[in-house]
Amino acid sequence: MRTKLLVIIAVPIILIAILVVFFLAVPEGVNKTGSNYSTEILAENLEVPWALAFLPDDRLIFTERGGNVSILEDQNVKTVGTINVTQNSESGLLGIAVDPNFTQNNYIYLYYTFGDYNRISRFKLERDQLSNETILVDNIPAAQIHDAGRLKFGPDGKLYATTGDSGDSALAQNLSSLAGKILRLNSDGTVPDDNPYGTYVYSYGHRNPQGITWDEQGMMYASEHGQTMNDEINIITKGGNYGWPLYEGNNTAPGFIKPLRAYTEFTLAPSGIAYYENAIYVAGLKGSQLRKLNLSTDGKTIVGEETLLTDLGRIRDVVEHEGYLYISTCNRDGRGTPQSGDDKIIRIKLDY
Repeated sequence: MRTKLLVIIAVPIILIAILVVFFLAVPEGVNKTGSNYSTEILAENLEVPWALAFLPDDRLIFTERGGNVSILEDQNVKTVGTINVTQNSESGLLGIAVDPNFTQNNYIYLYYTFGDYNRISRFKLERDQLSNETILVDNIPAAQIHDAGRLKFGPDGKLYATTGDSGDSALAQNLSSLAGKILRLNSDGTVPDDNPYGTYVYSYGHRNPQGITWDEQGMMYASEHGQTMNDEINIITKGGNYGWPLYEGNNTAPGFIKPLRAYTEFTLAPSGIAYYENAIYVAGLKGSQLRKLNLSTDGKTIVGEETLLTDLGRIRDVVEHEGYLYISTCNRDGRGTPQSGDDKIIRIKLDY
């Protein structure tokens, strides 16, 4: 009996000791969150960091919705430009993209709200200062809600931009409007010759798409906010109609493209997305999580799904760089509950 009692007492003590040693062994600033990944805070006390991108020298450049463009290097943040924006609820300084030929031209692209419209502009980044704005696309409908704003260069060298319906759902089906679309343009702002409608419009019928990414074969994926749940992850095809406002979620009809994944069981509010090693990582705002969608070999089916990082609140963007994931939180955007140090940029090391 005495031996059994000693074992009962000793086992919890040993387990506690192992845990103490484990966490003490983790370097300062790194939070071990599970057996599959760890996180490290790179910057904090930011004001709604909206979009992340990397320069060729591996420094991270990012936007804050109030208008600041900053560079993060060795956990130091340096503001390189402040854009005059109209920040009202969801509007303001949103997307950022780095030109694939940055080492030759120093071009940075921004998506931001000015007055009643959103625009896409090109700047030069020289000596860590933004200058020489050239407006490429203007008069994209803007509103307090549904401004979309993601900017990324695709594997074809074209610049893609997501636009929301600006609270006017009918615009998403109107091919004469730039609202509720995914746009595609040349880096000089001209319309590519092979766009499906002879305009910037690449796909339409979108409500508020805030994330785009591509796999190794060039297949394009996008995330989209639904109206009442019904958030979507879509495979984007040239000229495709994604249904809004006629259809959303799994409700569709011939001629409209059905989502790869529709969140009909809860609201995820997906924002930025990233592709890495045959999986899509989705930043969840209202869902307050990073979600991993494991893909089939051809990338056309989701074969598994995992929930990561449920303790950080609203996650706005996720990008992959050199085998790491980087995310931004935006608990100070008026819809979250700020935590200590918010908002933050965090690096994730995946161990599988």
